Amino acid sequence: MDLNERLNRFKLQQERCQASLSSIAAARTPSPATTKPQPYVPRPAKPSPTAMPLAARFSDDTARLQKMHAVRNSAVGSQMKDVIELLYRTRKALTAKQINESTYVDIAGNSTVFESLRKNPKVRFDGRFFSYKPTHNVTGKDGLLALIADFRDGIPVKEVEDAYPSVLDDLQALKSSGDIYLLSGEQDMVFPNDPRSRLELDTELKKLFYEIKLPKDMLDIEKDLRRNGEKPLTDTAKRRAAAQIFGKPSKPKKSRKKPRGITSRTRITNVHLPGLFDMPMDTKDFI
Repeated sequence: MDLNERLNRFKLQQERCQASLSSIAAARTPSPATTKPQPYVPRPAKPSPTAMPLAARFSDDTARLQKMHAVRNSAVGSQMKDVIELLYRTRKALTAKQINESTYVDIAGNSTVFESLRKNPKVRFDGRFFSYKPTHNVTGKDGLLALIADFRDGIPVKEVEDAYPSVLDDLQALKSSGDIYLLSGEQDMVFPNDPRSRLELDTELKKLFYEIKLPKDMLDIEKDLRRNGEKPLTDTAKRRAAAQIFGKPSKPKKSRKKPRGITSRTRITNVHLPGLFDMPMDTKDFI
């Protein structure tokens, strides 16, 4: 009798436990109406084992920065030369910023360069723009011809060759057309060909001029000069007589000094730059 009661009690406890477990499971499971779909989140792709990261370079314009540093640390005269060459080549009015972009010369940041350019006779500065200032302000062939006409005694070519880029071509064109005379020498000169000075000579006069034969011997030339009351600067007869007696004087030979080689007593500078010399040397012999 006792055994049956115990068995019934055990079954009752099992039913209670099963009901408790069912109620707990039902409370944790959401209803289908309130369940929200979760958004799809793609997983990040795994890096390929063969893909290598790109090496980051310190600077992509190292050469430009090195050139900029070299220009801005160079002498003032060198920086001025770069600027004037730019102005001469372009023939444009440029700001300090535009010059800096083309030559790396920082005019705005270097007061010495700015003052030197402002006072340079070949540079025109109007307060903002820099431009090239030629010796004569002409811009074409007509202006060049008018300028040359003002110099009846001639004008050196070097004074007009920087007027504008094609000035030398225009000089040759004016010479070919007969408007100017272009004479070469120690100093090339340009002369105007004034139409008022052009004379038409008679054919007979030209013929007489070309028929005159000049003497080829200096003795005859000297005689003609004396006959016309002119004293010759040379005395050919005396010079030839002296040559027969004493012989023709020989020109003195210039003594050529034997070049000295480099010895241990030679004072050598720049010994830290052996590439400047043609032969290997031991610098300790010259210190």
